Amino acid sequence: MAMVPEPLIQGGVELAPRTSLRVGGPAQWFAHASSPADVAAAHAWSQAEGVPMLVLGGGTNVVVADAGVPGLVVAVVPRGLTITEDAETVTVTAAAGEPWDGVVAAAVARRGAGLECLSGIPGFAGGTPIQNVGAYGQEVAGAIEHVSVFDRTAGSAIRLPAAACEFAYRASRFKGRDAGRFVVCDVAFRLPKGPPTTVYADVASALARTGATNPTVADVRAIILDIRRRKGMVIDHADPDTRSVGSFFTNPVVAPGDVDRVAARAGAPPTPAACAARRRTATASAGFPAATRASTRRGSSAPRCASAQVAMRFRVGASAAAIAARRCAALGSRTPPSDIDSSQPAARAPASAASDDSSALASAWSTPSVRASASTRDCASRGSAR
Repeated sequence: MAMVPEPLIQGGVELAPRTSLRVGGPAQWFAHASSPADVAAAHAWSQAEGVPMLVLGGGTNVVVADAGVPGLVVAVVPRGLTITEDAETVTVTAAAGEPWDGVVAAAVARRGAGLECLSGIPGFAGGTPIQNVGAYGQEVAGAIEHVSVFDRTAGSAIRLPAAACEFAYRASRFKGRDAGRFVVCDVAFRLPKGPPTTVYADVASALARTGATNPTVADVRAIILDIRRRKGMVIDHADPDTRSVGSFFTNPVVAPGDVDRVAARAGAPPTPAACAARRRTATASAGFPAATRASTRRGSSAPRCASAQVAMRFRVGASAAAIAARRCAALGSRTPPSDIDSSQPAARAPASAASDDSSALASAWSTPSVRASASTRDCASRGSAR
């Protein structure tokens, strides 16, 4: 294996300022990774020292336990955008630490279609492939050309084409069978220059109010940002009420036959979201890097579902324990389930980073340390985003 530089390791670094909720304790050990070489160095250090390594991106889908995080936390923060285009397409390659909304803005500025409905999602670009970030009728799987990663098993950097990422509804290889194996270093998005996606009712009605008959991707981006701001879903550092790790639910995946059967009994055609089920996606695209999973208790086969979209928002100074209690209340449970037990240090999202976290917070739910609330990935979602 090629020689890697000695990482700059710090002890006792506070993690609260590095998350959207601004809560939680310190990392036992901490390192910045501004390049794939830095990621390799941090990985080599953690292996040599025999300590777990947790990857942190934008911190928008993670709740850090009050006790902090044992082991090495690596903030994957490489920056850079490379953009190429021709008359019909634009390709945007974003380093993992690029803020996600800036990536969307760059694509929209060049008339690239396919990411405009993902405007306003927090987190970094590196988190977006982890949980296949999506919203308002789009998901990144439809735009990703390849993902460059550091393979912790092989100890080398590789490039995975989209087909090798095993994307599914709010899922991917990175949070599935290979969770924790890869650290995302950059993501390339290839977008056609064409009309925007306007399948969701909120978007269509907003366009109708403006009188736009031939909307552009810029028009739709502006509408999505307005919708999110009105819901308090665009992070504003001056407004504590927007500090969030998003909604903790995933939509049910409905078989095509069931969609048609329900539509027939209702005497109405399937909605655009239901039609998406025929494309092996979910009945709606509502997850994002900051989204959390209201899923199954560990050791139980009974799913725990929220009956509505519930966003986790907390006043400045709330503890991780208070956040865990709030989530339990939202889910109708009096006792914190094991996956949010804040009495012990916590670990990674059952997923994303995108949260999900953003650049592969799909790396550590098995060890207690950061109870990430992403399905990420948060997120991410993004984003989660990462």
